[in-house]
Amino acid sequence: QVQLFESGGGTVQAGGSLNLSCVASVSNVCMGWFRQTPGKEREVVVATYTTNGFTYSSDSVKGRFTTSQNTAKNAFRLQMNSLKPEDTGMYYCAAASCALIFCGGRNCRGFDTWGQGIQVTVSS
Repeated sequence: QVQLFESGGGTVQAGGSLNLSCVASVSNVCMGWFRQTPGKEREVVVATYTTNGFTYSSDSVKGRFTTSQNTAKNAFRLQMNSLKPEDTGMYYCAAASCALIFCGGRNCRGFDTWGQGIQVTVSS
């Protein structure tokens, strides 16, 4: 059974930076970070969706958030800069075989393993 180990997050003022890291117990998987806020569906923030590491990013984070993945493709880091209060939420790491992942229509589907979630709070 694949396990995901999340770290990072916390509380920061608007304009600040935070990072999130996720390590999977297996290699060569596609990985992503999703965000959920009360009353809303979980939505993708960033995710890899091919074995070559092509990355999908939500329009709301383009130019502010960057990602990195190690060569073994079992660690996925999200650097969040210029944070806004609307970035607040519970962030979940996800992983799956890249063959299962489809990104389009403002979301990525197919991830079948999820972390427990990390809270990110951005104060105004």
